[in-house]
Amino acid sequence: MGKRKSSSRKPMGPKRADPLPTTFTCLFCNHEKSVTVKLDRRAGVGQLDCRICGQKFQCAVNYLSAAVDVYGEWVDAAEAVAKQDAGDGHGNAAKAYGARRPLEGKNTIDEHEESEQHDDY
Repeated sequence: MGKRKSSSRKPMGPKRADPLPTTFTCLFCNHEKSVTVKLDRRAGVGQLDCRICGQKFQCAVNYLSAAVDVYGEWVDAAEAVAKQDAGDGHGNAAKAYGARRPLEGKNTIDEHEESEQHDDY
């Protein structure tokens, strides 16, 4: 009497790796999946853009870079700016967290809009 023949299992291929994400959470407005990353490998540039608050970032990429690498460089750059602003001694919490600064030397209200507001007198 012999053993029963065991069914042979077919060899399984390699596990499929889950694709890396290309949408991330914004550091400034904290919206999930609002930051998209585009890689232009021919030009060697990675572009990051938030759909909600409009934050933009660019960095150099190579043939090994992925979207998560561009996001990581953005996080590092934001932390470096926050650390630099905190080290200046201004004590402004908005700057320490990377909030946008108003443009210096530029009026935030157009002169045309300002004149329309004062016509009601």
